[in-house]
Amino acid sequence: MTRVESGLDGDIAPLRADDPFLAEAPSQAPALTGYVASVLMTAAATVVAIGIDSGMNIPNVSLVFVIPVIIAGVTFGLGASVCSAILGALAYNFFLTEPRYTLAVSDPANVWAIALLLFVGLIVSSVAFTSRRRAINAALVTKQAALLQDYSRDIGTAGDTKTAAFITSKALAALFNVPAVVILMTGNDAVSVSSAGGLELQATDLDAARSSLVMGSVARAGVYPAVASRFDFWPVTTAAGQTAVIGLALAPEQRATSSETSIDIVGRILALALDNQHFRAGSGASQVR
Repeated sequence: MTRVESGLDGDIAPLRADDPFLAEAPSQAPALTGYVASVLMTAAATVVAIGIDSGMNIPNVSLVFVIPVIIAGVTFGLGASVCSAILGALAYNFFLTEPRYTLAVSDPANVWAIALLLFVGLIVSSVAFTSRRRAINAALVTKQAALLQDYSRDIGTAGDTKTAAFITSKALAALFNVPAVVILMTGNDAVSVSSAGGLELQATDLDAARSSLVMGSVARAGVYPAVASRFDFWPVTTAAGQTAVIGLALAPEQRATSSETSIDIVGRILALALDNQHFRAGSGASQVR
């Protein structure tokens, strides 16, 4: 079996820096960092609210506690935002309602005020988190569209099937930020393997790739017949000539519909490139004769 060595992560082509829409969305901050930040922001909001309440009589001072909820939802996610909402309601009750410095509430009106603050905080946290998630998804879709455009351009210049496989493995690794492999097959034999991302193909992975090609369907890692495989494999069928299998070491949460769509696009482009190489080689052989 011939191996085409590809680079590790550092060799994967980066996005164009001159396009501001291609900047990758910030990844989810660690959960502990988000909760600590929520506590600190709520503490700061409490100090501000106490200062405002001591200096002037403002009926809506409780709205100060909504600010940490919004910031936490946009920056750290739903859990940290809900934490800010709960802490804000408790802080408002403890420091700003009578009797102060206790969680007891003497005025029934304050019970409704605290409950309303908590309700508003939970609603705001949900809206902020949803907005953040949509922004991340939009950034990822934009990134994938740009990478697919670059891939379709680059593979058109490939001089042979091994180069096409090499370009495809790099594009897949860049698209999903996971190790990727492209296996060129002749019958049931692997004639070339191109990998990107630092995870080399093993015998169990190759068996799963063969199964995917034979069945003509996706072979998921950890699921029969790819129980021992570390890659999910997709068969790439061509009109004539050489077939291929593409593999991605995806985490379970990455197996989404958007991933399937992008993989299908890459597979179709690779199939066209392999067919083009096959017909080009056939034309060359005919001219020699």
